Amino acid sequence: MRSIIFTALTAVSLLGADGYKVYKNNCMKCHAEMMTKTEALKSFHSLKAPPMVEVANKLKNNIQIVDEDTDVKRRVVIAFIKDYIDNPSIQYSMCEPMAIEKFGIMPSLKGKLNEAQKQAVSEWIYDHYEGKTF
Repeated sequence: MRSIIFTALTAVSLLGADGYKVYKNNCMKCHAEMMTKTEALKSFHSLKAPPMVEVANKLKNNIQIVDEDTDVKRRVVIAFIKDYIDNPSIQYSMCEPMAIEKFGIMPSLKGKLNEAQKQAVSEWIYDHYEGKTF
């Protein structure tokens, strides 16, 4: 029995980082996990960054690909997020001008997250907000 539990735990650790844990430790300081537009407008003055649900939806709506395969779209959005974590810039920001004026561009996390953590949090952002609206 112990060997089965150990094997299961080892398999989980080999899969990589936990995306939600990476989010909680690195992103949640600024990006609220879930918030409605009404809640965001009420607390707009105290927000440090757009809520993550809004970020996820903007990315999914703004990144257009010719291939209609949802797996391809998922991989493209995840690749964008991974790159943006290290290289945020106004040219690639998908925020509304008012949000950029309020929040600025997010600081780079280059060197703070390894590849597995960037992959995990990017996948979590894409998958967690599937079908959820801001």
